[in-house]
Amino acid sequence: MLRTLNIQHRAFPLRSPFRISRGVKLAADVVTVELGQAGCVGRGESVPYGRYGESVASVMDQIEVLRSVLCAGMGRDELQARLPGGAARNALDAALWDLESRLSQIPVWKQLARPARLPLVTALTIGIDTPQEMRKAAARIANHKLIKIKVDTDDPVGRIEAVRDAAPAAKLIVDPNESWTIDVLREVQPALERASVSLLEQPLPANEDDALLEFSSGIPICADEACHTTSNLRSLLNRYQAVNIKLDKTGGLTEAWRLLREARACGFTVMVGCMVCSSLGIAPALEVAREADFVDLDGPLWLQGDHPDGVTLQDGLLMPPASGFWGG
Repeated sequence: MLRTLNIQHRAFPLRSPFRISRGVKLAADVVTVELGQAGCVGRGESVPYGRYGESVASVMDQIEVLRSVLCAGMGRDELQARLPGGAARNALDAALWDLESRLSQIPVWKQLARPARLPLVTALTIGIDTPQEMRKAAARIANHKLIKIKVDTDDPVGRIEAVRDAAPAAKLIVDPNESWTIDVLREVQPALERASVSLLEQPLPANEDDALLEFSSGIPICADEACHTTSNLRSLLNRYQAVNIKLDKTGGLTEAWRLLREARACGFTVMVGCMVCSSLGIAPALEVAREADFVDLDGPLWLQGDHPDGVTLQDGLLMPPASGFWGG
């Protein structure tokens, strides 16, 4: 069983700046992997994230170290043991799932004993801007069912209220990306309740979330930066009511599927999210998203140009990629 391995860095310019509490993104820098075997090629993509100590170079180096064993036929189970959760493992895990599907001619959804992919309601994200600009952005998507609002400590109440005023019927997710303190959270909580926010995502830094043990919230709080793999779940109990599963954190669909099952068993609400990426990064996440309570997979919609046969937004629904794009 001989394979070929191709590793590339690709940058996708964004159609507009993507602002969150920790900075502004102008392009999606991704690492793509292609594994070839017996005339078939499996593809995977991941987004190295500086918040977790990753860079494009470090992720490519992690993959390169495994070149010989990958080309000799290493499978997903061994991959879980050789690499920790993160972007490098995600790209390889996705490529292995795709390659297995093409070699066996069995789609990934069938391997997981699930129905074929269906359109899903995804959150559409409004990045940090002035309340006036965020109101305009919300007005443009006011008929959408789920909107995610990025905020920081600069007038979060004004921004949340502006979006709610412009989109009175939408469900809202508010995401401070770890920028708040427990005092800010207490101060903003009444506004969250007035706006009928459905989910508050990672308000405090992950290493300061002990403060949530003594905090009672009428809004479910979702662990994002605090939840990477199944091993994190026990520490999240009594702090969070939901977890955000991202394949770049879990290290791929294999661990994401385990995390989904374990999170459900622990009683957590499940959200499936993404980094800003192309449809190649979203396709594996769709296999978990069908099981989620909240879906936040609008990453490719921020790109100036995505894969032509990738996901699209139609009538407020995220349409899956064309048949054969990834995973059968």
